[in-house]
Amino acid sequence: MNQGRIWTVVKPTVGLPLLLGSVTVIAILVHLALLSNTTWFPKYWNGKTAAIESSVNVG
Repeated sequence: MNQGRIWTVVKPTVGLPLLLGSVTVIAILVHLALLSNTTWFPKYWNGKTAAIESSVNVG
């Protein structure tokens, strides 16, 4: 573990909650960005199926 000496500067009781909290905040921000900038993601979360449009003409 090449980053093992970080715990001599920052206590694990402080550093680990900060690390996990920052990962959680980033994940929430990514989901909010997807919800506000796409039309398919809210439908996906609500369980609606996407309409499949075929460009192949049969017949």
